Amino acid sequence: MKDSEPEIIRSPHTFREDRIPPGQRPAETLRVLHYNNIPSINISNWSFKITGLVRNEVEMSYEEFINLPRLRVISDAHCVTGWSAFDLEWEGVSTRTIQELSKPLPQARYVMVHSSDGYTTNIPLPHFFSPDSLFAIKLNGEVLSVEHGFPVRLVVPGLYFWKSAKWVAGIEFMKDNKPGYWERRGYNMRGDPWKEERYRTD
Repeated sequence: MKDSEPEIIRSPHTFREDRIPPGQRPAETLRVLHYNNIPSINISNWSFKITGLVRNEVEMSYEEFINLPRLRVISDAHCVTGWSAFDLEWEGVSTRTIQELSKPLPQARYVMVHSSDGYTTNIPLPHFFSPDSLFAIKLNGEVLSVEHGFPVRLVVPGLYFWKSAKWVAGIEFMKDNKPGYWERRGYNMRGDPWKEERYRTD
């Protein structure tokens, strides 16, 4: 573990006057939702892989991953089903650290996130590399529970929470915007909650 305290930032969205996006209602806690059963993960065999349009393909063990530089982010979560949870504190590895390690190629414009349960979701790089996006290993000071995505969960505060994939095992940098699990089933390809991008219109 790192000895120094991680930098802590607030997501820019927590300063908005319209902090609750259209069609949302406050929730007291972060709810647990997933499309399938919780995967069984052996942490000794788990690895985080970075592939696709990068100069450096990377594969890390859990121990290597948690020893990367840390960031803390206070942010809100907005679920496409209509609830929003506020002032959640996440701790983990900034997506910008992943950028530095892997060095995406100029033609890379999107990332596909791959989870241990087979779940996938696609994210445009401007959202993925936002300063408040991170791969979380802690929530509110505690190591992630398996229900919330242990060992690693992506958190992208600027998008609906289906984009914040649980149980992440790797990411793939892509030129073209390919749909993930929910996107293939009619969800929006981006998912901006302030524009109510819940479903695809094409």
